[in-house]
Amino acid sequence: MSSHPESPFGNDLDEIDRIIIDELVSNARISNATLAQRASIAPSTALLRTRSLVERGILTGYHAEVSLPAVGRTVQALISVKLRAHDREKIDTFRERIPALPEVLSMFHVSGATDYMLHIAVGSTEALRDWVLDNLATDESVGHTETTLVFDHQLGNRGPLPGHDE
Repeated sequence: MSSHPESPFGNDLDEIDRIIIDELVSNARISNATLAQRASIAPSTALLRTRSLVERGILTGYHAEVSLPAVGRTVQALISVKLRAHDREKIDTFRERIPALPEVLSMFHVSGATDYMLHIAVGSTEALRDWVLDNLATDESVGHTETTLVFDHQLGNRGPLPGHDE
């Protein structure tokens, strides 16, 4: 018997849901007919199942992957940010302002000595230096930053974890 953990949304995922998710993660532009064929279901069922995954909050969007170097963003960095004080108003301001900056790919709130990890992409090391100075070093809520250059970035599995037999 195959057992799959329940999702955090309280929605059990069956094998068809998992196939649909895996196919859409691999290629969000897959046609409904091809998706139905790969899931061994009727096209109308594939459409209904996909809509259900969206309504249940499991599929949260579709996007295009952009080659950052192809659009002039050749330097990526991970920046650890330690806040000076844990004042709720300043934290909220930081959390709203930083991810809205166009250079920021992701922002993670983390545990440990660092409060936030930022993943940014810019056009040069000079632009990186200026970005850190303009957006972090001058922010009164930021106490310390540490920048690590990213040489390579590979995406991992974005879909549900494979099930296992009990």
